[in-house]
Amino acid sequence: MAIDSIDSTDINSIVEGYAQGHFLMAEGADQPVEWYYTQRRTLIPLDERFRYPKSLRRVLNQRRFSIKINHAFAQVVDYCADRQSTWISAELKQIYFRLNQAGWAHSFEAWQGAELAGGILGIALHSVFIGESMFYRIPEASKYAMVKLVEHLRQREFTLFDAQLMNPHLARFGAYEVNDLEYQQLLYAGLSRKPNAAFWYLTLES
Repeated sequence: MAIDSIDSTDINSIVEGYAQGHFLMAEGADQPVEWYYTQRRTLIPLDERFRYPKSLRRVLNQRRFSIKINHAFAQVVDYCADRQSTWISAELKQIYFRLNQAGWAHSFEAWQGAELAGGILGIALHSVFIGESMFYRIPEASKYAMVKLVEHLRQREFTLFDAQLMNPHLARFGAYEVNDLEYQQLLYAGLSRKPNAAFWYLTLES
């Protein structure tokens, strides 16, 4: 459900919007960015409910990719937007860049040698991580990044991984939906607690 248009230069208001459970989208590459809200929220579990496809186990054991954080943020945003029908407009890209410069938005990246293979774009607010988008250019890279991101969030004692909207890909990782009341309770608890280390504190090599 669309809420209203936004002032893309007011980063404090944008962060506050995310802290209330809203998220940003555009209807197309050249369309205005608007706030959206959903009454059914999709979460990625950070406990034993998290799972991943068995086919990924071999990739993990081989340590086929290395993980870096915020190493190529702009490139991750561009790759996330590079699809036939995108909700990441040019205006929204600029918002993400400003959020990254302010320390809120982050890219969690899977690399194969010198090549950016896949990654996840998201926003970290206290112990809440809000997944905005993901992409891959080498098979299994985004799945690898997802597993390593969950490990990273667990290590830093994050309490909530908000994936916003359900899709079959997220369901393979154990994603589940909650109603609005439960989501708001989890969001409030997550925003009331700081993680044990900054999200970007460590660049991982795995």
